Amino acid sequence: MAWSARPGLAALAAILLTACATPGSPGGPGGDAPRAAAPAAVQADGTAAAPAADGEVIGQGTVRQDGADQPEFCLGGVMESYPPQCSGPPIIDWDWQLAGGFEEAFGVTWGAYAVTGTWDGQAFTRTGMPIPLSLYDAMPFDDPLAGRHGATDPLELERIRQEVHLHLPGHILTAETERGFVVVTVVYDDGTFQAQLDAVYGTDVVVVLSALQPSG
Repeated sequence: MAWSARPGLAALAAILLTACATPGSPGGPGGDAPRAAAPAAVQADGTAAAPAADGEVIGQGTVRQDGADQPEFCLGGVMESYPPQCSGPPIIDWDWQLAGGFEEAFGVTWGAYAVTGTWDGQAFTRTGMPIPLSLYDAMPFDDPLAGRHGATDPLELERIRQEVHLHLPGHILTAETERGFVVVTVVYDDGTFQAQLDAVYGTDVVVVLSALQPSG
């Protein structure tokens, strides 16, 4: 269930810069993810199950629909082609006419939006009015690594960056090394994924961020 290609550091910075984060919010910019009491649940295929969000969340990214297929909410990298190529979790109750600001070409419809909704661990259900990102007034970027620098050897960090996908298969949008940490972005984490990776690598080695942030 790999939803998107891994963008580079510039793309990761763009994701975080446009995140509607509340300072100190769990699992996202402005504070460390809370430590979950147990590792992530395991699905029938043996992979980790994504945690659901408690309450409404907001995400920013590209909504893309190919023909009559289910629209997808791309929260990670988007290939600069025409039409753009990306993948993400399904977005339920999507209405292009309500959203506006979209483009169409070669049977594909797409647009970039800030969308409020709910996350059940597998799909995003729209509950609010989509806002085109060109009109969205995002909150200022709050650097989650401000004042911090990891102590892990750079070669070990690179090894972990390449390996970390094995522990959260299909859930990682980006994985980069920055300021002595492996910084991993997932669709949403309530602390479960952070605790799972802490159990493998120790604390202050991998930092997990959420693309979806609490709304409000």
